[in-house]
Amino acid sequence: MTFSIVARSTDGESWGVAVASKFLAVGAVVPAAVAGVGAVATQADANVAYKGLALSHLDEGATASIALQRLLEEDEGRDERQVGIVDVDGGAASHTGHACLDWAGSVTGDGYAIQGNILAGDFVVAAMQDAFEASDPDEPLARRLLAALAAGDDAGGDRRGRQSAALLVVREGAGYGGGDDIAVDLRVDEHPDPVTELARLLDLNDLYLTASTPAEQVTITDELQSEIESHLHALGFDTLDDWAGTENYEMRVGDTWIDQQILERLRDASREIGQDTGQDIGAESARESAS
Repeated sequence: MTFSIVARSTDGESWGVAVASKFLAVGAVVPAAVAGVGAVATQADANVAYKGLALSHLDEGATASIALQRLLEEDEGRDERQVGIVDVDGGAASHTGHACLDWAGSVTGDGYAIQGNILAGDFVVAAMQDAFEASDPDEPLARRLLAALAAGDDAGGDRRGRQSAALLVVREGAGYGGGDDIAVDLRVDEHPDPVTELARLLDLNDLYLTASTPAEQVTITDELQSEIESHLHALGFDTLDDWAGTENYEMRVGDTWIDQQILERLRDASREIGQDTGQDIGAESARESAS
């Protein structure tokens, strides 16, 4: 009932899973990953115990193939299971039990395992493989996983339809404030177009939960400071930090710079207030700077 990709990033620092299904809250069942250990997807007649067991085997030094072998040896329901695993070194393994419903199958490559069952056809998995291999290896793993998932969805995906999708990526110290290893943990539990919605959420994840790169940072000159203060005043805030904290933009403003996206959002918010009051905040700021 599900198609997924499990992968490690080319630089060997991230591991993750992307999955979609005609099944409620697939992200609660299929994916699991631990930074510096590996990632796993369990599906078809999913055995959720596989997640902890597989990661434990990997943590003890087993390769993906050995971890998979151990899972199947200990499970009498192996013929109805489907599972993909990627280990710390990017080794990949996948299993599709012969009792899984058609079309069911998988493919593995360097650093990834792709699997699906009750699919529109084998071309779904092939499309995912092509998309992942064609993606820029220097891109964040989350983007590469999403590209593969979207390709599978476009190719027909789960032949019963769409319902949910999820994306999980781990990297050491990548969590909020560096407090854990969760780089991305997004779920679309019930939606008519879950993969598209997942892409929208990933954009928001990058905006709110990742720090600005130097290329995204705009230096706050005296002129820009004056403009920013005018916008803040219109919105009822005394400082940029106060507004950024309210809007959850803390990771995208600094003492001497502001993220370009955040600057545009500040301008848009101020412009909306100006439209409500009949004022042109930007023009007023420009006149004050000129004087």
